[in-house]
Amino acid sequence: MPTISQFFGIVIQMFWREHAPPHFHALYAEHEALIDIRTLEVIGGRLPKRALALTIEWAVEHREELMEDWKLCQLKQLPRRIAPLE
Repeated sequence: MPTISQFFGIVIQMFWREHAPPHFHALYAEHEALIDIRTLEVIGGRLPKRALALTIEWAVEHREELMEDWKLCQLKQLPRRIAPLE
């Protein structure tokens, strides 16, 4: 699964064979959550509160890029890297 961003120990990845709704995977230590790009709600798994808050903050800043990456994945193309949270 391609890693599209990484910050504060959180790894953001996106599959190119995924199902709707548009989402990304956030991994932190042994935790993983699937987050809907449109609503920024957790649709699967879980993250610790602080890691989830940082992930959502990052996703708000990069929602348009996340949707572009989702579209690339649906075309079976590699998603582009997205700047980390600073």
